[in-house]
Amino acid sequence: MAPSAPRTRAAAALRMKQIALDNQGRTIRRLRAQLATERRGLATLKKELEDTQVALEASHKVIAGLTEIGLSMSKKIERMKVKKQKVRTNHEECHQKFQARIHEAEDSMQAQHLLIEALVDEKDSLLQTIHGLQEANNAPAPFDGDWKEEPEEEPKEEEIEDIPLGEIDDD
Repeated sequence: MAPSAPRTRAAAALRMKQIALDNQGRTIRRLRAQLATERRGLATLKKELEDTQVALEASHKVIAGLTEIGLSMSKKIERMKVKKQKVRTNHEECHQKFQARIHEAEDSMQAQHLLIEALVDEKDSLLQTIHGLQEANNAPAPFDGDWKEEPEEEPKEEEIEDIPLGEIDDD
């Protein structure tokens, strides 16, 4: 017996539906595999993103720390500059005071030298007066044979050098 046409058509249609269903099943499996691959890729990307965010936060903390250190160093440098200027000003004031004292000492030494010269002149004048009075009174000179006049020694003046202000170290 020969198969009937409607049955053959129904079988062919059923076979076609089976093939289409098999194709859809393969497509679904392929799409599910792609989806799983995409999900794994997405999970990897999420992990990389999290790692990047952690690294970025760590970088921000390092940058903030370095910025704080930089600001602290800047403040210290400014304080050191102020201190250096104060030291320089103090040095200049001390230098000026020291130079003024040196000049005062030199003036005082010069005044003392003039006073000594005046006293020596007065002593010579008094000795001459005494000698003149002794001669006038025919009195013997108390220092006739023993008197030896010592030569006057000029006191050596020590030169005190001015310290130039330019020798201040600017480092």
